[in-house]
Amino acid sequence: MPDNKKIAVVRCAIVAEACPGIGCFKAFNEKTVAFSDYDENTEMTAFFTCGGCPGRRVFRLARSLKKHGVETVHLSSCMQMENYPECPHVDSIRQTLENAGIEVVEGTHH
Repeated sequence: MPDNKKIAVVRCAIVAEACPGIGCFKAFNEKTVAFSDYDENTEMTAFFTCGGCPGRRVFRLARSLKKHGVETVHLSSCMQMENYPECPHVDSIRQTLENAGIEVVEGTHH
């Protein structure tokens, strides 16, 4: 049996107040949109918010993600779309994850 690929999603703390993440999980479970390249051996291991501007939780959580075998983090659609509050820190969040040796994929369900 092959090892599961472990992924996570980071999302906007502001949007999380109104969004339960159903679109992200639906896309993951159905392997559509940004999750279309994954198979049944992919496990969503973590689903977390950035912690609020300027993405203050990401640096602290990156080490924990690596410790638990997370290889890839998706930047949620809400962090990148025009119809949500614009994330002014998405580039630094991406860089923080990449600096920790985590692959970053843009988008989830849009």
